[in-house]
Amino acid sequence: MDNAELARMVEAEHPYRGKALFELCDRLPHDDDAATKVAMLSRLTSLRQARLFDRVSLAWSAIIALLAAETPHARASAYEAFATLDPAEQRDLLDYLEVTAIEEAHPRIG
Repeated sequence: MDNAELARMVEAEHPYRGKALFELCDRLPHDDDAATKVAMLSRLTSLRQARLFDRVSLAWSAIIALLAAETPHARASAYEAFATLDPAEQRDLLDYLEVTAIEEAHPRIG
C-alpha cells in the first residue's frame, strides 16, 4: 500500500489503523511524505485517545517515531505535532521521554 492508502486507513479508524500507522512510521527515515502524513495523523482526536499502554497514545507513538527517524523533515514535523498537544499532554510526553524540551528527545525504536 502507498502512504495515502495507509493514511486513509488510519483516518477511517479501520481495525488495522495501528498497523497502518506503524507501517508509515517504518518509512520515516527514508520518506518525507510519510513523515508529513504521520505528523498530520498525530493530530487526530481518535489517535490521541487510543492508548497503546498506560498513558502512551497512538499520537504519542507517532511523534516519538518522527523524533526517532532523525531526519530534518521528520524532526521538524515532530516539533509541529508536539506543539498541537495541549500543555498538560506536552508535559506528560516530555516526562515520558525524560527530557525538559522536545528538541532534547532522541528516542531509539527497535
